[in-house]
Amino acid sequence: MDYYQTLGISKSATDDEIKKAYRKMAMQYHPDRNKGNKEAEEKFKAINEAYETLKDPQKKAAYDRYGHDAYNNASNGGGFNPNAGGFQDFSFNFGRGGSSAFSDIFEDFFGGTMGGMGSTHEEMRGSDLRYDASITLEEAFQGKDIELKLRTYVKCEDCKGTGSEGGAKPKTCPSCNGTGKMRFSQGFFMVERTCNACNGTGHIIENSCKKCRGAGRVNQSKTIKVSIPAGINDNTKIRLSGEGEAGIRGGRSGDLYVFVSIKPHKLFTRDGNSIHCEVPISIVTATLGGEVEVPTIDGKKAVVKIPAGTQSGQILKLRGKGMTIVRSSIRGDMMVHAIVETPVNLTEHQKELLREFDKDKKTHPKSDGFFAKVKEFWHEL
Repeated sequence: MDYYQTLGISKSATDDEIKKAYRKMAMQYHPDRNKGNKEAEEKFKAINEAYETLKDPQKKAAYDRYGHDAYNNASNGGGFNPNAGGFQDFSFNFGRGGSSAFSDIFEDFFGGTMGGMGSTHEEMRGSDLRYDASITLEEAFQGKDIELKLRTYVKCEDCKGTGSEGGAKPKTCPSCNGTGKMRFSQGFFMVERTCNACNGTGHIIENSCKKCRGAGRVNQSKTIKVSIPAGINDNTKIRLSGEGEAGIRGGRSGDLYVFVSIKPHKLFTRDGNSIHCEVPISIVTATLGGEVEVPTIDGKKAVVKIPAGTQSGQILKLRGKGMTIVRSSIRGDMMVHAIVETPVNLTEHQKELLREFDKDKKTHPKSDGFFAKVKEFWHEL
């Protein structure tokens, strides 16, 4: 059948339209979705044959001019040869820089690449590390430089991370020609697996470094300085690129993630960039007004003016006395929560004065209004 008819497209179809049509039909007729269906299997082979030709500009041009005769008496790079009666060593070209019909849709079926086909560089990459750092609220306000002592894999200095004695360059693995992969046929697929000779590194070490035994890294303690910025929030994650485990034989190092938590404070609580503090106020100061001195997060003192008639729980704002804002010279606000104290341990004379004071209901506007509403409520019942 004509390749264009096989994919259900016209000769004027663009590259994107060809690819889109191929993916749709390949997913429809894939053997995994049509187990035991010989007709679907043959259709799938024909779809791949058509796409292998039409996706390549040079092959497509030859096909448009000569049709199937352009590929008669040729193996077509291990693809479909009409004169040979079918598929001959159907290779999907999984090598570096290559592309194939199957690799174009493999992700659609399996959500990733073929097992064991990850890059050698990534396989040799060191692991990421995590460190939990706990700081005080004052340190979060000011910022802090801390030193982390870790025991992890670091690059071997004797071989400069190569794994070879004296830092000599490893030789290319003869089994996989440096690819780190070995190919084998499974049905009409060409599958890759990690090379056993070099363990996927692509290189062979003849004289291993005595210190690291060919790994290119050793396990030892190291100290890392971390700068925690002023104004940092609780549970913030700081990423230090390349400060994780060293990679194997020169592979890329992993990253270090520092998770910063802030300890509870005995005076202050934090809400974003605001600092909250509960301050006890005497009943006299709350009634007549006055001033109280309060501590601030920067270790200094601030004077708060208490308006006459201040109620318990009333919030008084001190602008610019809160937390540092990250990467800014501006600070948040401090919220002073007035807690009016009830007098205790009174003398008889003080108690008598309070009883006289309590007789005048005009001095208790909220109580008067509340109990008036209570009376209305009971009357309605």
